[in-house]
Amino acid sequence: TLVTAGVYLLIRFNMLLIDMFFYKLLLLLSGLTMFMAGISANYEFDLKKIIALSTLSQLGLMMSILSMGLPELAFFHLLTHAMFKALLFMCAGVIIHMMNDNQDIRYMGGISLYIPMTSLCMNISNLALCGIPFLAGFYSKDLILEMVSMSNLNMLIFFLYYFSTGLTMFYTIRLLMYLMINDYNLFSLYNLYDEDYVMLKSMFLLLFMSLITGSFLMWMIFNYPYMIYLSFNMKMMVIYVSLMGLFMGYLISNMKIYSLNKFLMTYNL
Repeated sequence: TLVTAGVYLLIRFNMLLIDMFFYKLLLLLSGLTMFMAGISANYEFDLKKIIALSTLSQLGLMMSILSMGLPELAFFHLLTHAMFKALLFMCAGVIIHMMNDNQDIRYMGGISLYIPMTSLCMNISNLALCGIPFLAGFYSKDLILEMVSMSNLNMLIFFLYYFSTGLTMFYTIRLLMYLMINDYNLFSLYNLYDEDYVMLKSMFLLLFMSLITGSFLMWMIFNYPYMIYLSFNMKMMVIYVSLMGLFMGYLISNMKIYSLNKFLMTYNL
């Protein structure tokens, strides 16, 4: 999408900008962008806004890895992110359209019973966004975080990276709990159908891409493998953070602390 045009511009001009003080500033700002977008997405109830904020978080990731002087890695993440985020936006569009143009996720729920194929695409693209191993997002995200672990940066940048990765898992689980686990909350008369074949065909293509394109691009565009030498716990840090985010997201979603929609109060009458 057009949001990544600035990232692409900086990837193309990275030879001009290398070893400038601007890059150190950019590293800090983009790390804070990731952090802020991840936190904001956890407090949103608008489906499109959650996905847009997660895109903002990924853009911060691309910019920060670019400002560490690894442009091909940033480009790799841009391409893999394009696959599953396009799928995610298409699923969100289908869901919003079926929900009678309503974007509030507190109105939705139980979608997996009524529109299984769309929910499948939504879940797989969400999990690829989280960096579940061997999906598309894992290859780029894991490589990026391992290069961060290799570099001699301070604790702040390290914390921002890993905490933002955990937050990604967090709002994904939150979205899954709201959309798939809840009961259907909109009207007593609903018309959910999974038969928009134009959308389904293109979504199936993108689903295929967001499964294979990570390893495929990794074979294609890196002419030499990165030598990454880390201890076991550092190597597993991404998995730890993801599991932590999953656990926390599940717990917080089960605590029923979300602000209840006022429309749902009419069920008590």
